[in-house]
Amino acid sequence: MDAKSRNCLLQHKEALEKDIKTPYIMDHMVGDGILTTLEEEEVRNEPTQQKRAALLIKMILKKDNYCYISFYNALLLEGYKDLAALLQDGIPVVSSSSDKDSVGGITTYVRTVLCEGGVPQRPVVFVTRKKLVNAIQQKLFRLNGEPGWVTIYGMAGCGKSVLAAEAVRDHSLLEDCFPSGVHWVSVGKQDKSGLLMKLQNLCARLDQDESFSQRLPLNIEEAKDRLRILMLRKYPRSLLILDDVWDPWVLKAFDNQCQILLTTRDKSVTDSVMGPKYVVPVESGLGKEKGLEILSLFVNVKKADLPEQAHSIIKECKGSPLVVSLIGALLRDFPNRWDYYLRQLQNKQFKRIRKSSSYDYEALDEAMSISVEMLREDIKDYYTDLSILQKDVKVPTKVLCILWDMETEEVEDILQEFVNKSLLFCDRNGKSFHYYLHDLQVDFLTEKNRSQLQELCALMFSLDWIKAKTELVGPAHLIHEFMEYRHILDKKDCAVCENFQEFLSLNGHLLGRQPFPNIVQLGLCEPETSEVYQQAKLQAKQEVDNGMLYLEWINKKNIKNLSRLVVRPHTDAVYHACFSQDGQRIASCGADKTLQVFKAETGEKLLEIKAHEDEVLCCAFSADDSFIATCSVDKKVKIWNSVTGELVHTYDEHSEQVNCCHFTNRSHHLLLATGSSDFLLKLWDLNQKECRNTMFGHTNSVNHCRFSPDDKLLASCSADGTLKLWDVKSANEKKSINVKQFFLNSEDPQEDMEVIVKCCSWSADGARIMVAAKNKIFLWNIDSCLKVADCRGHLSWVHGVMFSPDGSSFLTSSDDQTIRLWETKKVCKNYDIVLKQEVDVVFQENGVMVLAVDNIRRLQLINGKTGQIDYLTEAQVSCCCLSPHHQYIAFGDEDGAIEILELLNNRIFQSRIRHKKAVRHIQFTADGKTVISSSDDSAIQVWNWQSEEYVFLQAHQETVKNFRLLKNSRLLSWSFDGTVKVWNIITGRMEKDFICHHGTVLSCDISLDATKFSSTSADKTAKVWNVSNGELLHLCAPITEEGATTHGGWVTDLCFSPDSKMLVSAGGYLKWWNVVTGESSQTFYTNGTNLKKIHVSTDFRTFVTVDNLGILYILQILE
Repeated sequence: MDAKSRNCLLQHKEALEKDIKTPYIMDHMVGDGILTTLEEEEVRNEPTQQKRAALLIKMILKKDNYCYISFYNALLLEGYKDLAALLQDGIPVVSSSSDKDSVGGITTYVRTVLCEGGVPQRPVVFVTRKKLVNAIQQKLFRLNGEPGWVTIYGMAGCGKSVLAAEAVRDHSLLEDCFPSGVHWVSVGKQDKSGLLMKLQNLCARLDQDESFSQRLPLNIEEAKDRLRILMLRKYPRSLLILDDVWDPWVLKAFDNQCQILLTTRDKSVTDSVMGPKYVVPVESGLGKEKGLEILSLFVNVKKADLPEQAHSIIKECKGSPLVVSLIGALLRDFPNRWDYYLRQLQNKQFKRIRKSSSYDYEALDEAMSISVEMLREDIKDYYTDLSILQKDVKVPTKVLCILWDMETEEVEDILQEFVNKSLLFCDRNGKSFHYYLHDLQVDFLTEKNRSQLQELCALMFSLDWIKAKTELVGPAHLIHEFMEYRHILDKKDCAVCENFQEFLSLNGHLLGRQPFPNIVQLGLCEPETSEVYQQAKLQAKQEVDNGMLYLEWINKKNIKNLSRLVVRPHTDAVYHACFSQDGQRIASCGADKTLQVFKAETGEKLLEIKAHEDEVLCCAFSADDSFIATCSVDKKVKIWNSVTGELVHTYDEHSEQVNCCHFTNRSHHLLLATGSSDFLLKLWDLNQKECRNTMFGHTNSVNHCRFSPDDKLLASCSADGTLKLWDVKSANEKKSINVKQFFLNSEDPQEDMEVIVKCCSWSADGARIMVAAKNKIFLWNIDSCLKVADCRGHLSWVHGVMFSPDGSSFLTSSDDQTIRLWETKKVCKNYDIVLKQEVDVVFQENGVMVLAVDNIRRLQLINGKTGQIDYLTEAQVSCCCLSPHHQYIAFGDEDGAIEILELLNNRIFQSRIRHKKAVRHIQFTADGKTVISSSDDSAIQVWNWQSEEYVFLQAHQETVKNFRLLKNSRLLSWSFDGTVKVWNIITGRMEKDFICHHGTVLSCDISLDATKFSSTSADKTAKVWNVSNGELLHLCAPITEEGATTHGGWVTDLCFSPDSKMLVSAGGYLKWWNVVTGESSQTFYTNGTNLKKIHVSTDFRTFVTVDNLGILYILQILE
């Protein structure tokens, strides 16, 4: 140290010893590489603050000029402005010579600039990452002396700060671009007061001679102005480095025409500031070679001579610099323990990783548990409870409030103690706090808590816990937890774990709804052998005693669930979803203009990108999974980095919206195909800026395209009704197929057949092709053109289908905002007969009989209690009904004819007078002698089939939607004309006429006491009316402010309870209402939607309906 500097320090030694607090000062000096950790520990061991300061100054006096400068900067950074002023005259002058220093090949000029600017020293074990350093330096050169931002972003622990420091450790960069110096600010997670302190310290450091002001700025705006003036006048060509920026609002304080380099985990933080912006992404791991290099430096062995176990350690550590360094330190003195440490690392047996001479504790778990032991006794158990947290997931305070049954303030006080001792990390997002553990801490707690496994299971396998956590963080995190902990469970608990995981996987799209569904009612729909069902049943019975309503699905054992996972990642229709080539990820896009990437196993979100300016219609992974292509209504095609979400290319040559995109299946020559509403297909080479080939031939919009498994052919399907095959090499059309012939036997009217094929997907062997039509998915054998299977589960149009790489599963995406993952084997084995929605139900004392028509036009008589099915006859039946004593069946057909079948001898009676159009509804009177029917011709026919007498009820202006028989020979009918009418079926006279809705009346019912009647309409509302004066009493299903309905679609049917206090309605699902208050009592979510009718027993305890998937539901109120 220079004599002048030494004398200045000795002169003010007494004042320094009296005032400074050494811990924070030493933090900066250790970070600068001036003090060692051993020296820091020696100072800390002194008994009093003054003695600690005296020892620190004694150490500084034995060191060089850089130590003096580091000490001076630390005083400024910690707010000791007056003490720093005392040492200012003693600051040594360091030569700016470009001669190389002996340490690390760095010039003394560079070393001085960085030391004065507070830039951290290199780590003890340092591995160069030249490619990334060069990328950062190139971006800094591109600033070219003008204000701008260079962002280094990546995951925690990936080495962003080390890279930022290394990038400015370059003589020519500093001399040419930043001759006024470099200023390092460690930002971190700050509130406004913390940010103000950072700004005050920076201003004090830059204005050491107090030439601008003798007082510190009092608020952030003043500090921002002060910093702007200082940078422009005193440091016009300097670089400001902001390390670890978390919040965009923080950057606004530094947005003052500076050149800024920042590190962050969130690349979008610069969205809030102006000026040129450059981004350098950093991968989360070091990579295999760099990891091996770190280990080789620790153990002092050439990289090539490292044992095979070193490679396994890198793989186990996933390239994390932190973990690789930790294991390297343990191996330094015992290089023959590679096998041992690898095995213990894999098994998380931290107790067996014994002390090396350079390690302070007896075992690795002691190092982590020493801080736990220092906790107060009354909060130690709370820290142990944190083993429920999973890796890389931030949990809100509310979750732990539920876990510990405490107030928010109490929980935050406890968690703050953990944070203060580095046992927990806190992320402040606005006014809320989110907490998370480091991976090593999670592993440590999991291992430590094996003995408390039953408590963990009791928590995880609790519907209350699932409800609370799902409401806050969604189902994907919970599914991940069940997978994460399964390996430590015994066989019995593992089976229970699978029950809960399946429950979440198949109901996740419902658990994301607002308002949150009743989780107990969802649990009652699980198989009776499931732990979820058993818990739900127990909880439901307890709540029923307190007046809660629950429904038991008594025939559910006959239903097979073919989906494996159902997720709702988008806020609007999902137009496409696709697997990555390794099957680990799923990408999806839709009407909300975003691209989403999530884990295929759990649905956990990995990326969310605002991809286009309009709806995103298709997305595709490249063969090596490095890129994702998207195309949109905005006519653009974009290529994205699949890991970072960075935009790589934009193509803009189509003249209309781009409907589809698909990469070739092999990566050696990557091509992308796109199809558009401009009738064209285009091929793109990612190495070229313009289109490689354009294919002409379709006469309408191209909806979909797919390369064959060998990439020689490209298949495309279009709104012109054709499937075309193209030669990829020549871009010539090879074959054109009319796909409409496959659907000629469809139940849908032929006029709806124009655009039936939305998309297709080849199986890996090319033997099968899957196509989507409306809300159904069909699987076809290519050679025989025979349908192998179909599957129904979506509630609206299906836009995309895709096989997984191995063909074991396939994805479908739909307008219903969900993505479903199906198991191919189950679908192929489950080509079952399904029911049409027109059914009739007769309730008996000991059961329920259901008469239904299936999808191949057979009449089925189903015993609801036993599930036994009797097949009666085949006919072109449009509707059917049972007589009260099961002696006769009446059915109408599409031609308007009505027939009655006598079950005993199969004798048939035919009506002499037909309806003019298809018969839609039919019903026997209570005595079985009369059949009432309605048709598309707007007339209602009353036929006494024994006396051949007819009465016609004609007053509706449009088609009669349905009718209901009342007492005293009265009949209630409702129509597309918006009216509800009451008739006398003996005289045919209309007695009352109500105008209830502006649109179609879908359903009506009158209460048993005949004082109220209800109506539902295509306006998605259910209304309750006063019969005597027509006054509106209740609006049961209003449209919410956001435009969503509380009933999932049109309310199509409803029925009063005998006491007129309850009402059940059918629509997108079933709802039970309290008529007095108008509030919902319970909701039952069916697998499908568009329920047409709800059949209710006279005691209002049994309910029967069929959804649009053909699934029969027989529900009973739980007692």
